[in-house]
Amino acid sequence: MVERHHAEDPLARLRDRTPVLRTLAEAGAEDLPFEGTTVAVSSHLEPKTGIFIETLRDAGAEVLCTANDPGSVHGDVVAHLDAEPGITAFAEPGMSVADLDRAHVELLDRGPDVLATDGAELLAKLYAEPELSTDGVIGCTEQTTSGVSRARAMAADGVLDVPVFAVNHTPMKHWFDNVHGTGESALTNVMISTNTILSGRTVVVAGYGYVGRGVATKARAIGADTVVTEVDPRKAIRAHMDGHRVLPMDEAAEVGELFVTATGNCRVLRGRHFERLRDGATLCNVGHRDVEIAVPELAETAAEVAELEEGITRYTLPDGREIDVLAEGKLVNLTGPYSQGHPAAVMDSTFGAMFLAARELVVGAERDPGVHQLPERLDKDIARLKLDALGVEIDSLTDLQQRYRDAWRRDDIV
Repeated sequence: MVERHHAEDPLARLRDRTPVLRTLAEAGAEDLPFEGTTVAVSSHLEPKTGIFIETLRDAGAEVLCTANDPGSVHGDVVAHLDAEPGITAFAEPGMSVADLDRAHVELLDRGPDVLATDGAELLAKLYAEPELSTDGVIGCTEQTTSGVSRARAMAADGVLDVPVFAVNHTPMKHWFDNVHGTGESALTNVMISTNTILSGRTVVVAGYGYVGRGVATKARAIGADTVVTEVDPRKAIRAHMDGHRVLPMDEAAEVGELFVTATGNCRVLRGRHFERLRDGATLCNVGHRDVEIAVPELAETAAEVAELEEGITRYTLPDGREIDVLAEGKLVNLTGPYSQGHPAAVMDSTFGAMFLAARELVVGAERDPGVHQLPERLDKDIARLKLDALGVEIDSLTDLQQRYRDAWRRDDIV
């Protein structure tokens, strides 16, 4: 594998923090599992994604990369990747949503074999644009909850005709990335952007999936008074038993000081809630897209809208209440002024799983169309690589213990 330690390399400082990807790149350079394969990557084009893209390339792939959000495009990363052999970038800083839409179509016109997506944007585009086709597409790997939901909706509609690995739904993604990565990166960016502390403040978290649970748990550990809103009774009970207050959003709107949406759905905070918000409330989003907070509706209601400072928009309502929205309602941990996304140590394992999922599509057994769980053996492989990188050792089952676990007649074993 080529060593890259040039000062102008925007990925250099994070390479040592991604040992799983480094191991996969070194192994991939030996056996080239993606040789002759074109992989399309749609994700936030920031340094960790850049290392993932290079890992695919080092394993033999031609990589076409694009963004899934114009606000999270790092110009230095795009320039670096586009100058690398075997990598073509279809994104640029400052691009509009329409620009990104055209870039997606241009990329897909190149006929990639495998899609590695965040939010299933490229996958959905293949079915939405009549001039595009899934002919020749081996499959897709998806790393987000909302993207898996979209793929399942395609399957339910009878549209999906390729296999999709739900990388997001693996234990390593849920337990490591969603809880710790989003929880810490989101709250860190909120505190830095607003120059405030969370201790003693009331933080309302909308949604108690793995992401919402991570945000709420870490906010409570910092010293915040946490409130959770939910639509799933099972998750609501879990939040209650974890020690959070559970309220409908109508009630939570009246007591919250910081609101964090983490549902993957739309209009979670909307007009009826804006009417109840207390003066000085701050709203932000860590769900996949900028539709969780009805920002256009808030803007229409406001008597005045002002950019308080970079990444903070203040909406002054007719009655004088001031409501601050961070990062325009986009992903606060990726598009805020101080955002760097998940820590490299977290994305190392997630992108490692995406790499193994893509490799499985290329060199593994053929799979039927539909949404599939990532094979448990691959998720365990990522966990082992991560433990090795951390220098953590664990036990293994003895032969007797394995036989006992596998048997239903156990009296003859012990």
